Amino acid sequence: MRLTVLGSTAGAPSRTNPASGYLVECDDVSIWLDAGTGTFMELAQRIDPGTLDAVVISHIHVDHCADLYGLYGYLAFGPSGDVPVKVFAPRDAAAHLAAFARATKEHVFNVVLDIEEVEPGVEVAVGDVTLRFGDAVHPVPSLVTRVEARGVSLVYSGDTGPGGDLVEISAGADVLLCEASLQGVRDSQTYPYHLTAREAGEAAARADARQLIVTHVGALMDPQVSVDEASAAFAGPVEYAAQGRVFAFEGRE
Repeated sequence: MRLTVLGSTAGAPSRTNPASGYLVECDDVSIWLDAGTGTFMELAQRIDPGTLDAVVISHIHVDHCADLYGLYGYLAFGPSGDVPVKVFAPRDAAAHLAAFARATKEHVFNVVLDIEEVEPGVEVAVGDVTLRFGDAVHPVPSLVTRVEARGVSLVYSGDTGPGGDLVEISAGADVLLCEASLQGVRDSQTYPYHLTAREAGEAAARADARQLIVTHVGALMDPQVSVDEASAAFAGPVEYAAQGRVFAFEGRE
């Protein structure tokens, strides 16, 4: 399994790093995890977007879904590809995403994209890859996603505060790709719908994950501080999801 970081900035793209988006490849299966602002162009530099097997949208905040419309335009009015492309998204997302395109039932948006709303606990297959979804703690319906193939497991937190299904769905994962939007110690004034870097480390430790990759770090924050704070709570390797970074994973022996 291979993970390519298309973008990892929290909230909005920076001048050098798009918002959230990741390409997961296993053999001939390609899955786009989140389509944040700026990530479609990064995706298109690495694969033909028309060959995607699936897209996962963790939630409908702009920095995680806006570039789905880049894929829509590519498939509907550009080079095209194998359509429809399956898009897995949380409840209430389909109507919201279609509304921006003013897409009626017969609209080309719904011809090239097949949006399926999934609930926490649902498991689906994309070729030889299994996707399992959990509940994230966020102001809108949001998903945690576990990707498994050939004995390798990767969990992507999406955006979440403490709680939800993150630790449970990450149990024994080879890698936890986890948001670490905040730095420092949580107190009564800390935003409840994102994790601190230390909390990301704590989640990885509780889940007995093999490796932690922190992501969704703000453009004005030092990623090394996030790595250090996560490392204080997790004994395994901790890395930062730098834009353009490629990670390759093998299962546990």
